Amino acid sequence: MAHHSAGLKNTLSQWLLRAWKQRGPLAVLLLPITLIYAALLTLRRWFYRAGIFKSRGVDCAVIVVGNIIAGGAGKTPTTIGIVRHLLQRGMRVGVVSRGYGRSSQEVLCVSPDDDADVAGDEPLLMARSTSVPVFVGSSRYLAAEALLRAHPDTQVILCDDGLQHLALQRDIEVCVFDDRGLGNGWLMPSGPLREAWPRRSVLDNVGQRNDRVLVLHTGAKPAFAGFRAQRSLATLALAQDGSRVHLHELTPPLLALAGIAKPEEFFDSLRALGLTLEKTLALSDHFDFAQLDTRELKGYQVLCTEKDAVKLWKYGPQALAVPLIQALEPAFLVALDAMLDQVLASKLSSAHGHQTA
Repeated sequence: MAHHSAGLKNTLSQWLLRAWKQRGPLAVLLLPITLIYAALLTLRRWFYRAGIFKSRGVDCAVIVVGNIIAGGAGKTPTTIGIVRHLLQRGMRVGVVSRGYGRSSQEVLCVSPDDDADVAGDEPLLMARSTSVPVFVGSSRYLAAEALLRAHPDTQVILCDDGLQHLALQRDIEVCVFDDRGLGNGWLMPSGPLREAWPRRSVLDNVGQRNDRVLVLHTGAKPAFAGFRAQRSLATLALAQDGSRVHLHELTPPLLALAGIAKPEEFFDSLRALGLTLEKTLALSDHFDFAQLDTRELKGYQVLCTEKDAVKLWKYGPQALAVPLIQALEPAFLVALDAMLDQVLASKLSSAHGHQTA
């Protein structure tokens, strides 16, 4: 069955994540490939600096939220949190994303009523959670341009993921880390790093300087300096019709499933709230629920993440989504606001904003 292969894939992924915690035999064995990867990163940066690859800006402020390390660290909840904060400030905000796992590569405006296969699970979740314009495209730059054509009064665009997507220039970067920190400190595949840390500003790669980089830790024990985000599961689960059910009012037996980077964290968080889980299904990240044998869900009250729910409800409408609550540290928001105000003031004083490299 499909979820068995997904479970195997997830087990292998978790094994690799554990291997990346130290510089053990496997990490050393992979070093030759890591050296090739490092050389390709250097060559790619040179191509951008030489103008062979183009890095282009758009006519509004751009904030990129992403990971330095492989695997999920909480970038999408962080993006949603920043969007909500900026909306409270009265700002006009939009979001762009690649839309990982969707069926096409074209630029698309995501509607809350869209299918996750077309829009991608994370963009669809953001569209439903924030009600701001969300555009997806294999090129974040083209997605941002399309968003601005449709909503020319947009002041700030949040790019969900894309720290390594150099084609889109940005004004502020938010690097999200979980409890893994930097792992063993080596580049992939010997370690978890997508690029060296501390990172060079992406705009440095195209001959421009940008010191507006914020570090945000979503884990309980930050490995190095940075701001904090507190994360916990809500005690109210959401049904497909929008109604809410208190977790302690659920009728057992309970089945929890998760198609995220670290499913066990979701299961452990549910148990920490006092729930007894009779069955768990650890699925691969961005799992295609069309492959799930829904007969395995019968007889259970099914619990899932919000990210999974936007896809699962199509096949298992009885499932309940347990939202993740992420509170950004006030000092982080103060620092972000100060940087953003500086960016917006600078753009107002310039008729052209960023210049194309």
